[in-house]
Amino acid sequence: MRFRRRRQCFPSCSSLHEVDEDEIYWRRRRGDEELEWSHSSTHVILKLAQCFTNAMVGPRSWIVGIFNRSGNKKNDKFQYPLSPLQEERLQRLQDRIHIPYDEMCIEHQEALRALWDVAFPDVELKGLISEQWKEMGWQGANPSTDFRGCGFISLENLLFFSRTFPASFRRLLSKEGGNRATWEYPFAVAGINISYMLIQMLDLKSAKPKCIPGLNFMRLLGENEEAFDILFCVTFELMDAQWLAMHASYMEFNEVLQVTREQLERELSLEDIHRIEDLPAYNLLLL
Repeated sequence: MRFRRRRQCFPSCSSLHEVDEDEIYWRRRRGDEELEWSHSSTHVILKLAQCFTNAMVGPRSWIVGIFNRSGNKKNDKFQYPLSPLQEERLQRLQDRIHIPYDEMCIEHQEALRALWDVAFPDVELKGLISEQWKEMGWQGANPSTDFRGCGFISLENLLFFSRTFPASFRRLLSKEGGNRATWEYPFAVAGINISYMLIQMLDLKSAKPKCIPGLNFMRLLGENEEAFDILFCVTFELMDAQWLAMHASYMEFNEVLQVTREQLERELSLEDIHRIEDLPAYNLLLL
């Protein structure tokens, strides 16, 4: 029979005993496991802290993103095939994007007048070139000059906002609620900037979006052809909420818009978003 070899330890001040070599092994094993768990738990805690630091302005937190976004950087995401319906709707959206605003086009003139009538139903518009337009947040007396950066779709977005979510549209137009700055952002010009930002963010001028937010947006577009117009309304609400949270003023508009873009990119990267209504920021339209 083979006996286990025992190792004698030097006595301490508190005790005098022998320690089995197997016991030493298992103590070390437990110590390594505790150290590994400590490192792992610290990593999770840091991720949670980062998650709450990046929390949105609204009722839903980002904790789900820790577990659902782990595969966002995989290359197979960029091989996501579009369905025939998604391709068809993307093409129609891209066609809209490439239409410039034409101040000589009757349809475009009527759309601009319709926007005025919704915004100021009790005020008669004196003309398509008038100082009155500044009241809506255009830069000058002729709104057509502001459309050069984005085109007719930005006017369509504003008109859709006014008709689909009239209470929200009127509240933002009138700058109601919150501790407002002396120099506020111009409403109409802000809308054009939002349209332009969304087109760039979603990579909609490419044959097919190559970024994760853009690809995930295709899923929303497949569910609802008005997804881009609704996303415009959501973004306007989110931008205004960020504006108030940052106590911003006129010269900080670009910074607020960038923060808004980053927030939307995070929301559109969540894997549990299947409809435009699933976006956390969509709740802002319901307040």
